[in-house]
Amino acid sequence: METDVSAELVRETGTSMEAIIRHLNGSLPDWLPDYRLKILDGNAIGASEHRLKPLRDCNSAPLPGQSLVVLDLSLMLAIDVFLCVDAHAQERSLLHKVLTTIEEDDVWIADRNFCTLNFLSGIVARKGYFIIREHQCFPWYDASEFRHIGSVEGGKVFEQTVKVSDDEGYLSNIRRVKIILDETTRDGDSEIFILTNLPTKVANALLVAQIYRKRWTIETLFQILTEIFNCEIKTLGYPKAAVFAFCVALVSYNILSVVLAALRSIHGIKKIEQEVSSYYLADEIRGTYRGMMIAIPPSEWKVFAKMNLIELTNILRDLADRVNLVLFASHPRAPKKTRRVLKRTRPSKRPHVSTAKILSQK
Repeated sequence: METDVSAELVRETGTSMEAIIRHLNGSLPDWLPDYRLKILDGNAIGASEHRLKPLRDCNSAPLPGQSLVVLDLSLMLAIDVFLCVDAHAQERSLLHKVLTTIEEDDVWIADRNFCTLNFLSGIVARKGYFIIREHQCFPWYDASEFRHIGSVEGGKVFEQTVKVSDDEGYLSNIRRVKIILDETTRDGDSEIFILTNLPTKVANALLVAQIYRKRWTIETLFQILTEIFNCEIKTLGYPKAAVFAFCVALVSYNILSVVLAALRSIHGIKKIEQEVSSYYLADEIRGTYRGMMIAIPPSEWKVFAKMNLIELTNILRDLADRVNLVLFASHPRAPKKTRRVLKRTRPSKRPHVSTAKILSQK
């Protein structure tokens, strides 16, 4: 299975599901009306087992490949994927493929690893926009003084204008937003910088900071792919097979997004986003699928293939109206309690103990 075929599976089915969600009016509110927000992030497929003969004498973990995934923030659909079977390749090596898909009025949201001069100027050349965290090596000069704009959840926001010189002259003056964080990041950063070419009248610095925070939405996608849809099959050592399985999991995620969109169209956005668990929905489908395949003959499913868009969305709304949401209620995790960490050292004279003996002594 060639990687282009796997990627096209995601694109083609994503286009069909986008039409369904839009006709359902099940999309999330637009942060920037008239603009399409796309989140870009990379994902390395986990190590496989050493089942292949060339891997049996290898002590290191064999990585079958990686991908760049594009998430539509309003539709919550994975609308595109760029695959690479070389797990050691730099994510930036795939950016030239991403540039060919950029459309006018796209707003690309990404982490600092994608903050390169060629990528940012390429976005502007195609009449797109970006909200990307600044990489420390990104070149700029002639910065204006920082202006205090206000505060958002998590920190104080400042803004300045900087000049950037690129070969084609697409990046001249861009905005540089600084967020002084209330708490440091896991990397120890106390402040972060975000670059954007969006006009101030479209998105002020506070809105830019809030939109960038939504970048973590794609991390939830990767978590769902791993924990619910088992996108990393340990036995798949062949890279092309591993990335195909990852793309099938992406399609499954998109189908779940259509189900959630149908529920939002009936029960409201707030209720579904805050009270319904994606895990319990997927678990329900997993539990009933085999029984349905046995009890319902294949001929009965053909009716869905013959439906047009209006008929399909009508039946989705009808089914969503019958769902008992109580069965799929989410259980938000309580704040973690601060616990005293015990440092344990293994004694050399008694490297192991009997749990049963310890329990009987207690």
